[in-house]
Amino acid sequence: QVQLAESGGGLVQAGGSLTLSCVVNGRASSVYTVGWFRQAPGKEREFVAASRWNGGSTYAAADSVKGRFTISRDNTKNTVFLQMTNLKPEDTAVYYCASSASFNYRAAPSYDYWGQGTQVTVSS
Repeated sequence: QVQLAESGGGLVQAGGSLTLSCVVNGRASSVYTVGWFRQAPGKEREFVAASRWNGGSTYAAADSVKGRFTISRDNTKNTVFLQMTNLKPEDTAVYYCASSASFNYRAAPSYDYWGQGTQVTVSS
């Protein structure tokens, strides 16, 4: 099993920044990809960004976050980060990190384990 725990959410004004963290514990050796998703009220869960766990590529997400959100990782701390800058009210959502043993990083059903989520609220 893999356990994931997000932190770093909060309330921020439009134009501000936040960095989310996701600590990966358990059978991390089985993890191939760690991704960030978000879900706003009344909307479907949306892919944000993903990174290969043991080296390799990171992947940007929707056009709405390109150039503003950056995913990175520190394998020595079993942690994946999502740096969010120039936040907009439409970025308000619960942000989840998840782990996958597969290559298909965009599809939520490809992910096996999920964290509890952290709320990000951007005020206008």
